[in-house]
Amino acid sequence: MSLAVCHSQCLATAASSQRAAASSSIRAPIRCFTAAVRGQQLVQQRAAVRAQRAAVVARAAFAAEEDVEEEEEEEQFQERVVQIRRVTKVVKGGKQLSFRAVVVIGDEAGTVGVGCASAGEVIQAVKKAVADAKRNLVSVPLNKNNSFPHRIDGIFGAAKVMLRPAAEGTGVIAGGAVRVVLELAGVKNAFGKQLGTANPLNNARATLEGIKQMRTFQQVSEERGIPVSELMGLSA
Repeated sequence: MSLAVCHSQCLATAASSQRAAASSSIRAPIRCFTAAVRGQQLVQQRAAVRAQRAAVVARAAFAAEEDVEEEEEEEQFQERVVQIRRVTKVVKGGKQLSFRAVVVIGDEAGTVGVGCASAGEVIQAVKKAVADAKRNLVSVPLNKNNSFPHRIDGIFGAAKVMLRPAAEGTGVIAGGAVRVVLELAGVKNAFGKQLGTANPLNNARATLEGIKQMRTFQQVSEERGIPVSELMGLSA
């Protein structure tokens, strides 16, 4: 009886050892596969972190470049506030108060623009007006006297502005928004007069309309297809 019990115990021990060996042989590849998957996940996570860091650095560099460009533009253009008015908008709940700013910008070298915008605060209204003026820049054809090539009348709405060239040393003889536009455009000698409304915004835009219509002798000769000397009556 004892021999039978010992034999059965030996058989059970052998079976359990076989099962343990089989299970260990199965678990070993699974553990290797799990470790490989975890390693790949760690590599992917580290790559994603590096990509995020690179994106943050790129965005910071791009923002720095934009700030530098904005500073250069601010240094290039001068700004003058022509008018600030408090305006209201009637809505269902009552009246909404805001501020409207009219700003003229220019580089005093032949480029000028007029902008108008509204906002809840004066500073924000001025910033929006400057951005609007940068989107509406106009080139001024200046001659050797830093004046206009010819006389012109600019009209915008009820405003009419008379612009006339002047000789060297005359200066800018104009007032209001017309004077601001001419000075920031780089005009040193000119006559300007406001005819009609006294609205600064309309007068500034009328001045720009007159500047847009100006042409130099070179431009007119190219449009007509004749030489400049013949256009000026200097040909024999």
